[in-house]
Amino acid sequence: MAEQRKDTMRLSLTTRPRPVPSSVGIVHLGIGAFHRAHQAVYTEDAGDGWGICGITQRSATVVDQLAPQDGLYSVLERGPEGVSARIVGAVREVRTGDATAERIADPAVRIVSLTVTEKGYRHDPATGRLRMDDPDICLDLTGREPRTVLGRLVRGLSRREAPVTVLCCDNLTANGATLRGLVEEYAERAGVRITCATAFPATMVDRIVPATTAADLDEAERLLGVRDHGVVVTEPFTQWVIEDSFAAGRPAWDKAGAIFTGDVAPYELMKLRLLNGSHSMLAYLGSRFEYVAEAVDALGDAVRRYLDEDATPTLTVPAGFDLEEYKASLLTRFANPALRHRTAQIAMDGSQKLPQRLLGVVRDRLAAGAEPRWAALAVAAWMRHVWTAKELDDPLADHLRMAVSRAGRADEVVDALLGITEVFGPDLREFRVFRDLLVEHLTELTAGGSPY
Repeated sequence: MAEQRKDTMRLSLTTRPRPVPSSVGIVHLGIGAFHRAHQAVYTEDAGDGWGICGITQRSATVVDQLAPQDGLYSVLERGPEGVSARIVGAVREVRTGDATAERIADPAVRIVSLTVTEKGYRHDPATGRLRMDDPDICLDLTGREPRTVLGRLVRGLSRREAPVTVLCCDNLTANGATLRGLVEEYAERAGVRITCATAFPATMVDRIVPATTAADLDEAERLLGVRDHGVVVTEPFTQWVIEDSFAAGRPAWDKAGAIFTGDVAPYELMKLRLLNGSHSMLAYLGSRFEYVAEAVDALGDAVRRYLDEDATPTLTVPAGFDLEEYKASLLTRFANPALRHRTAQIAMDGSQKLPQRLLGVVRDRLAAGAEPRWAALAVAAWMRHVWTAKELDDPLADHLRMAVSRAGRADEVVDALLGITEVFGPDLREFRVFRDLLVEHLTELTAGGSPY
């Protein structure tokens, strides 16, 4: 009976009437929790009527969640002072990936945005080039109905005449330029021409969005009085920095708090190396903990030393930006016990994340003649994860496992993994100081009594 009551009181425009945009101007690829807690909230708060068509690239779960709710969902914000819930109505359509090219081709659409995670771009993070050994990319290039994000994006763009902006909101270095390069490379290999005017602005996005639990659904229902199957959970902090270069207009995201600038790179580098780098460090060093907040209590000193001694010297700080306050806020955000962010969730796809988050720090410190001790500790913790984890959730999992399958000692693991150029490029294995640090750390990490 309880389940029936929840179904009859499900969130929708009938149960919770509210003004919503009347048309779609944005197609978003990858309508997962992060987009709904971040860019969709900014779009709603801009208040100028831009509706979103959200397209899921893989599972149809989000379509099943949101379509019966008229696209509505709630954002559960958990902070030190308590929890609040709000309903967001910027998403006007939800579709499966098969609809991607059709919706992108619509001349009423003026922005195509993406949050498909690093691995969704099917590229080599070390070089930024398309991975031609990716089986799905190869199949898409044979002319089948595309199934990859790049294949669907290029097909949609090739059918347009009206100008459009392609807005990457994933954690890629120089994400706008990187995506433009991948689109051009894919189109050339596919023999496809894109004739519409396109812009690829750089962006930096920042908000912690852990996976939603059954308890979150119940709490949202308590706060809202209706059952929402599409709840997303997040923290009070949010940031969005965007290069102000659009081909066909944009929402007034600045009214909602976004920062428009001519140079996103300093913000991007700070976020990737400070927030994302230390997040990965916590996930791999603190793998014995289920949640990030628990890991911070034990590993806060190592993270602080990484932030101060390795990451900070590699950054150019924008004028007026309080770097020390930002670093302090990261540890406060990570330690928020109300955000039950699993270390296993952050540890996924390490081969795609390390080049942007940690290896740039390593390269810059080595180039300066410095010893990247704390960054190397984080990388060694990832190597331990590859070597010892029962399950490895990574697009290169088979390659990584094969590389360490015959390794019996820490130095053998280090040498095997440094040889994987898709992660480390051709250069890092040549730095003896880095290799020695990794061996030292991995030896300690796998010895009895290690504090990590």
